[in-house]
Amino acid sequence: QVQLVESGGGSAQAGDSLRLSCAAAGRIFNSFFIGWFRQAPGKEREFVASIRYSGGTAYYADSVKGRFIISGDTAKKAGYLEMNSLKPEDTAVYYCAVRSSNIGTATSPQGYADWGQGTQVTVSS
Repeated sequence: QVQLVESGGGSAQAGDSLRLSCAAAGRIFNSFFIGWFRQAPGKEREFVASIRYSGGTAYYADSVKGRFIISGDTAKKAGYLEMNSLKPEDTAVYYCAVRSSNIGTATSPQGYADWGQGTQVTVSS
């Protein structure tokens, strides 16, 4: 089991940038995925981005493609989400999660067993 803690959320203006971090406690391997999801009030949790801790192909939701960049660092047991050109519709609680098995997919919440507590991101116009 992996314990995760997000940081870096806060308030921003449209067009600004924020960088979220996700610190992990427990065993992290290169093959594990770090994923970011978000949930806005009254909406279901949705996929944002994912990548293996060791790097390689990154997956993004269409709504953030070209604006957000995900990265992972196995040695530091850390994951990051760089969010650029923020929009009001990016407002949500952002969660990081770790995928350590082949259950589900790397782009669905069902594929992740370990979750952080979430960090609020609020973007005003």
